[in-house]
Amino acid sequence: MSPQTPPPAPLSTTSRSKTVTWSNPEVTAESSRDLPGIEFLSQWMRGERAGAPICELMGFTLIDVEEGAVVFASTPDESVYNPIGMVHGGMACAMLDSAAGCAVHTTLPAGVGYSSIEIKVNFLRPIHAHTGEIFARGRVTKAGKRVCFAESDLRDSAGNVLATATSSCLIIPA
Repeated sequence: MSPQTPPPAPLSTTSRSKTVTWSNPEVTAESSRDLPGIEFLSQWMRGERAGAPICELMGFTLIDVEEGAVVFASTPDESVYNPIGMVHGGMACAMLDSAAGCAVHTTLPAGVGYSSIEIKVNFLRPIHAHTGEIFARGRVTKAGKRVCFAESDLRDSAGNVLATATSSCLIIPA
């Protein structure tokens, strides 16, 4: 260390921990191939079927499903912070991508899948643990046989827009 370099900050003695449990995604995928997308997502929302492990890891929950639209909710904590003390943009992006993709999934027949081709995100406001519950709403803007387009937004409980996204998904036939 040079004389001009300040010593590193001491490590915090108030460590925190989090335990994550999820279901085998291969079993979930295999057991849901015979369901239309909207039925699979509705069963997941009602707790009748396991959902996506990423939701368990990042702490968001599917709370509304209808044809062409879904809503996820989360109350972020410090475990998803970036090094400058706010929720990492990757969490917001994951929620927006999940909402857009699952909105597309609601329009698909049994045995047909999808994959994100691209997503463009605009981060509009910082998110902190004290922001409270946040909601990602996704909706299909144009359905297609090969590509489907969707948009999503992330809002706080007061309705303030925190981030927006547009997305396209490749439709993968059975």
